[in-house]
Amino acid sequence: MGDVVRTLPAARMLREAYPRAHLAWLVERGSAALLERQPWIDEIIVFPREALRADLRRLHWLRMGSTLAEFVRRLRAARFDLVVDFHAILKSGVLAWASRSPRRVSYARPYGRELSWLFATERARLSPRRASRFDRNTGLVHFLGIRGEPARVALAVDPDAVARLEAAMGDGVAPIAIHPGTSDDTPYKRYTVTGYAAVARALFEGDGLPSIVTHGPARGDLELAERIVAAARGAARLAPPTPSLVDLAALFSRCRAYVGSDTGPMHVASLVGIPVVQILGPTDPLVNAPYPGTPSRSVRVPVPCSPCRRGCAAATCMRAVSPEQVIGAVRELIGTRRARPAARVPGASGGPRA
Repeated sequence: MGDVVRTLPAARMLREAYPRAHLAWLVERGSAALLERQPWIDEIIVFPREALRADLRRLHWLRMGSTLAEFVRRLRAARFDLVVDFHAILKSGVLAWASRSPRRVSYARPYGRELSWLFATERARLSPRRASRFDRNTGLVHFLGIRGEPARVALAVDPDAVARLEAAMGDGVAPIAIHPGTSDDTPYKRYTVTGYAAVARALFEGDGLPSIVTHGPARGDLELAERIVAAARGAARLAPPTPSLVDLAALFSRCRAYVGSDTGPMHVASLVGIPVVQILGPTDPLVNAPYPGTPSRSVRVPVPCSPCRRGCAAATCMRAVSPEQVIGAVRELIGTRRARPAARVPGASGGPRA
């Protein structure tokens, strides 16, 4: 999810450079609904990952081969003039090659990984060798000869989803969104329950700002959110259910600010346009910086072993971040210790959006 969201500004540059082109985006199903809300994308092509994995688990080799062959035929039938591989891993490189496009553009090493550069006809060798994903993607567009910087991009949110979530949240000031969970593979990115609860209590008692705690489908996410709500002692409550990314983006559009670690939802919040406080531990603060078009703060304590790619059970870098650092970052972004009325969203209840 995070990689898809961080590609949006660069993809928008392609649209502006080629306004009459047919712009298709190849993506997995989990992120497709969010892209379908963006009116400047002409077509969403969904890679059938779930079907292929199900057939693989059941050893249905013929059906898996048929599904994959049909998907490749669809790619080739589109006769794409240009394929831009922003993801630059083995899977995306192979799919770019399978399209038979005469021009396939991706990254040279080190941004190109898992031999993906072997499947590209043109390879961008970018400098510096470390950059944020947003800057890296912009560099690939510049490699195509498209100049300028990306215009500010905001995710288009579904007004029907906004209306549903407004009704579920009720009236009052726009809350702070706390998203404590991470993917199943990265539990070491999670900030502490006591830390999040302390942040929620301070913002409620000192600023009049309540918090809502969101959760995803990862193992233990709901339990983690419930523990934070209990420890916050009335300063936070569970967010309404958000079964899709469309719902999650709509929920964030109704919030005053976002607090969480380095996750896909954090990048969704930054593209929605609300201020973002990113709590970092093992994550590289440069590579994974929030969207530069949105006010943000990254809070971290630079322990000697951070950043790292593996993480560890001790998670010393995450525990070293104090609630006071996070509280201070939120207050810097919202610019006041007094609560403001809730922002309203066009298409939901008619008022202006903050």
